[in-house]
Amino acid sequence: MGKSDTPSLNKITFLLYDYVDNYRFLSFQQGEEEDLLERFKELWIVHPALMGTMTSIIVLFLCWTIRDSVKMKGFPEKHVFVTGCDSGFGNLLAQRLHRKGFIVIAACLTEKGSQDLKTCTSPTLKTVILNLTNPKSIDSAVEYVTAETGNKGLYGLVNNAGRATPIGPTDWLDIEDFHRVLDVNLIGLIEVTLKFLPLLKKSRGRIINVASVMGRLAFGGGGYSLSKCGVESFSDSLRRDMQHFGVKVSIIEPGFFKTGVTSLEIIEKDLNRLWDRLAPDVKCAYGDKYFQNYLKVQRLSMKTLCSADISKVTNCMEHALIARYPRTRYGAGWDAKFFWLPLSYAPAFIADIMLQLLLPRPVGSKRSLAKNQIDV
Repeated sequence: MGKSDTPSLNKITFLLYDYVDNYRFLSFQQGEEEDLLERFKELWIVHPALMGTMTSIIVLFLCWTIRDSVKMKGFPEKHVFVTGCDSGFGNLLAQRLHRKGFIVIAACLTEKGSQDLKTCTSPTLKTVILNLTNPKSIDSAVEYVTAETGNKGLYGLVNNAGRATPIGPTDWLDIEDFHRVLDVNLIGLIEVTLKFLPLLKKSRGRIINVASVMGRLAFGGGGYSLSKCGVESFSDSLRRDMQHFGVKVSIIEPGFFKTGVTSLEIIEKDLNRLWDRLAPDVKCAYGDKYFQNYLKVQRLSMKTLCSADISKVTNCMEHALIARYPRTRYGAGWDAKFFWLPLSYAPAFIADIMLQLLLPRPVGSKRSLAKNQIDV
C-alpha cells in the first residue's frame, strides 16, 4: 500500500470510530428510555391512585388549553361598544379591536378624549359622548348604537368606565362620596347593560364587565370596593340568566395598573380634601402622623405595585370577545394572580393581618383586637 492510500485509510478509520460512538450513544439512549419506562410502570403499580390523579390533571389541563385557544371568526361584521375610552384600558382596547377589524363604537366622557382617540386610529372608528350618571346620555348612546348596528345587533359590550375616588378610611367619608363612585361603577354599568341587552340577545353576543381584585378583597374605605363587589355579583346573576339566550358574560379582575383611575395626583388631592374637612375629634383620633404615613403608603403602592403594562388587561378583554369559549373570570396582572386573588380565599384573619402590615395605625387605635371577636 503506497503513501497515497494513507488519507483514505485514515478517513475509513474515522468513520468506523464515529459509527461505533453513535451506536454506543443510541444504545445508551435506548437503555435510558427503557429504564424510565420500567420506573414509570413501577410507579403505576405502587401508586396507582397518585399516578391516575396526576395523569388526569395533565390531560384536563391540555384539554382546557386547547379549548381556551379556539377563536371565533368574522370580526369585520361584529360591532363592539366600549365605555371609558378617554384613556387607559378602554382607549387601548378600542385601538386594538379597530386594528383587528371589529366595528368599534367607543364611548368617551369628554370631546377631547373622543378626538384624541380618532386621531391615533382612523376616522372610521366611531365615538359617542357618554356620561354614566346621566340617563339621557345613556339613552342617546343606545339610540346611536341601535342605528349603527341595524338588524345585526350588538356583538360586544365592554363595561370599562369607572372611577376610584373618593377613597380613604370609612369615617372620613359622607354618603355623597359613596354616591360619586357607586353611580358610575355600579348603577351606571347596570343601566347601560340593561338598555343594551335587547341588542346583545339579538346577536347572541358578549358582555365583559371590568371589576377589580378589590371586588374580591375589600380594603380601603369608600365606594370603590363596594362597587366592584357589586359588579361581581351582578355579572354572576346576569351570566346565569343570559345563558339561555346565548349571551356570554365575563368578568375582568385587574390588579394594580397605571391608569387615570390610579393617578397619584388625583388620589392625593382628594385625600387632602377629605382630611381638611374632618371634624377635630376625628382628626385627633387619627393624628397628623397617620395622615402623612397614609399618603406615603399611597405613593409606595402607586409607584411600586402599579404595572405600566396595561396590555395584560386588554389581552383578557380581547380573549373574552374572540374566544369561542370565553372564561367566566380573568385575573389580570401578576399581583392579582399570585397575591390578591389567592389572599381573597384565605381565612379573614390572615387577610386582615396582611393588610394591617401595609397600612399605618391611627394614634387612638387599640393595640389589640377585642377578646370576644371571632372570625366566622
